[in-house]
Amino acid sequence: MAKSKHKKPANLNPRIENRRARHDYHILEKLETGIVLQGTEVKSIRLGQVSLAEGFARVDPRSGELYLHNVEIAPYPHAGINQHGPKQSRKLLAHKREIDKLAGFSASKGTTLIPLAIYFVRGKAKLELGVAEGKKTHDKRQDIKKRDADRDMRRAMTRKKI
Repeated sequence: MAKSKHKKPANLNPRIENRRARHDYHILEKLETGIVLQGTEVKSIRLGQVSLAEGFARVDPRSGELYLHNVEIAPYPHAGINQHGPKQSRKLLAHKREIDKLAGFSASKGTTLIPLAIYFVRGKAKLELGVAEGKKTHDKRQDIKKRDADRDMRRAMTRKKI
């Protein structure tokens, strides 16, 4: 049997990162949750058309469920009229004890739940959620100085091979 001439796309399972979150927040704890999506949303995520920059998660006090807000999943171009809302709230799937733990963290002042990444595990979309505490400006400057010093040290070590 002849092999197919069509090449498969290079990256069927992208990992969309929220790099800005690590710059603006101290990540205290991470949790992997499932996410309830429509078919067009899954296809848009597979194309990498997601913006996690402004997103956050909250525990709904009435129902006790976890919801993701302000994450923009771009409309899928081939969907026609069966389109999803780009910035609608989406339910996150986690165990009750994990949701209670996150609710306790987010109840304290200065902490929030931030989406860190969206990726696929065995065909299912997963969201990495982080319990985050806001950084001050001087903390950001210290991080930048440390990163520059580490880079300079690595460069010096690679040049000097004895």
